[in-house]
Amino acid sequence: MLTELAVCTAVLFGLQIAMAPLPNIEVTTLLVMLYTRWFRSRTLWIVYVFAALEGMVYGFGLWWIMYLYVWTLLWLAVTLLGKRPRPPLFWAAISGAYGLAFGFLCSFPYLAFGGIRVAAAWWLAGIPFDLVHGCGNFILAMILYRPLADLYFRFGGASPS
Repeated sequence: MLTELAVCTAVLFGLQIAMAPLPNIEVTTLLVMLYTRWFRSRTLWIVYVFAALEGMVYGFGLWWIMYLYVWTLLWLAVTLLGKRPRPPLFWAAISGAYGLAFGFLCSFPYLAFGGIRVAAAWWLAGIPFDLVHGCGNFILAMILYRPLADLYFRFGGASPS
């Protein structure tokens, strides 16, 4: 199991690095959702090692604090919503909504350090990126959710449906 979690973390981190030139187009959300369906609470190991790797590569700035809770919130949402089988469209909608909400969720440290005006300005300035993020997440989940779930199932994992 430890090797499986390590490989999943490496895939998550490697794809995030590879897709970094594309602004707010990422598979991190989809993979965290699938990992949560497959590994349940063990996904938190993946999330926090991923955040640590991100900090080591990009530096431990204010943005890094966000990574400690935004991915945990996604894990929590998928954990609560994933108690029964759901179609890929449902998970695509969750992925898209998460992308749309990402900037808002990331504004919390700015609220703590700069107040409501700084947090609101930061969030509002990022809305165009959140729109791209939400649409990209939705489209990628619609295209990749079922094939990735089937691939994992084919190699002996449980089907996350």
